Amino acid sequence: MDKRTFLKNTAIGLAGLLPLDALGHWISAHDTIQPDELASDETFWEGIRAGYKLKSDYINLENGYYCFLPQETLENFIGHVREVNYQGSYYMRTVQWENKKLAASKLAALAGCSSEELIITRNTTESLDTVIAGQNWKSGDEAVLAEQDYGAMQDMFKQVTKRHRVITKVISVPNHPASDEEIVTLYANAITPNTKLLMVCHMINITGQILPIRKICEMAHTKGVKVMVDGAHAFAHIQFSISDLNCDYYGASLHKWLSVPLGAGILYVKKEIIAELWPLFGEEGKKQDDIYRLNHTGTHPVHTDLAIINAIDYHQKIGAARKESRLRFLQTYWTSRVRTLKNVIVNTPFDPSRSCGIANVGIAGMKPSVLAEVLFKRYKIYTVAIDGANVHGCRITPNLYTTITELDLFIAALKELAAESKG
Repeated sequence: MDKRTFLKNTAIGLAGLLPLDALGHWISAHDTIQPDELASDETFWEGIRAGYKLKSDYINLENGYYCFLPQETLENFIGHVREVNYQGSYYMRTVQWENKKLAASKLAALAGCSSEELIITRNTTESLDTVIAGQNWKSGDEAVLAEQDYGAMQDMFKQVTKRHRVITKVISVPNHPASDEEIVTLYANAITPNTKLLMVCHMINITGQILPIRKICEMAHTKGVKVMVDGAHAFAHIQFSISDLNCDYYGASLHKWLSVPLGAGILYVKKEIIAELWPLFGEEGKKQDDIYRLNHTGTHPVHTDLAIINAIDYHQKIGAARKESRLRFLQTYWTSRVRTLKNVIVNTPFDPSRSCGIANVGIAGMKPSVLAEVLFKRYKIYTVAIDGANVHGCRITPNLYTTITELDLFIAALKELAAESKG
C-alpha cells in the first residue's frame, strides 16, 4: 500500500477516533509538507473534515456569519457548560475573572498585542460600538467610514450624529482597486482638520477584499486621526499582528473564523489611549487606563470564555499558515474557473494578496436574492445575498471542511445559470 492510499484510508477511519487523538495524529503525519502545497491536498483536508458533524441536506457556503465548531471544540464547550452549572455561584464568585483573563491573555498572544490592551467582548458590534460611542465627541467633529462597512457600526455613527452633531464622511471602496495607493488616497481625501476617527474594514465582509490597514493608519496618523479597524473576518482567517498594523482600535468576533461558540469577541485599544474612552456600561473603581474598565457587561455566559482556549488550541494545531493557505486556495479554485465567464460578475479582487477565503459573485440580470434562492432550491447550495454598497451578488464563504467536489458543484451551478441569463 503506497503512502497516499494509507493516508486516505486513515482519513476515512478518523471519525472512529476521539477528536483530540485524531487531529494530533493526522496533522503529525503531514508535518513535512509546506502549507501552500498542503492547501490542495484533498486527502489531508478529508481528515480535517472528519472532525466536523455536517448536515447532508445542503452544501454550506455561508460560514462567514458563523463558523460552527469542530466536534473537538464543541465537546469541550459542553463540558464547560456542565462544570459551570455544577459549581454555580461558587464558580462565578471565585475564578470566573481569573479564567476570563487567562483566555484574554491567550487571545492577546494570538493577536500580537499586550494583554493589557485586549478584552473579551460579546462580538465585533459591541467592541466597535464601545469605541464609537466612547469618544469625547463635540459638535462639528467628523468621522470617516465606507458604505461597505458593517451596518451596525454605521448605525452607531448615525446615533452619535444625532446626539452630538458629528459629521460623517462616507466613501465607497472599489471592488477592484488598481493599487493600495488608490484606497489610501480615497480615505485621505475624506479627512479634514475636524476629523477625529476613521473606521476601516481589515477584510470587507461582503466581498472579502483585504485593505492595506497599516498604510491607511500611517496616513491617518500624519493627519492626527485615530483609526478603528473592523477585523470581524480577518481575525484567525489571515495571519497578522495587531501591533504591526499600527491601528488605535481593533474589534473582531470569535464565532467566525476562530470557531468559538456564539457570544465572544475582542476589543483592542492602544495602551496610551485607553483612558480617553468612555465605557459602554458604567464602571467605577478601576484606574482610568485599565482596559477592564471597558469590560463591564454584567453576568454573561462564562463557559464561552473557557471554550475560547479550546478554540485557540484547535486553531494552532491546524496551524495559521495551513489554514490561511487552504482558505485562499478554496476561494481562488472556484473564482478562477468562473471569473472570465460571460454573465458572471466576481466582486472580489483577482490579486490573491487582496483576498483570502471570502468572495462574492453575481449573475448578470439576476437579483442577488433570486440567485441565493435558486442556488439553494435547485442546487442545495446555501449562500447569502448581498445587494447594496456597490456589491450585487452572493457572498461565498467556504471553511476548512469544504471539499473540491462541493465547489465543483457550485461552479457547475454558476455556469448553468450564467448560460441561462439574458443579462
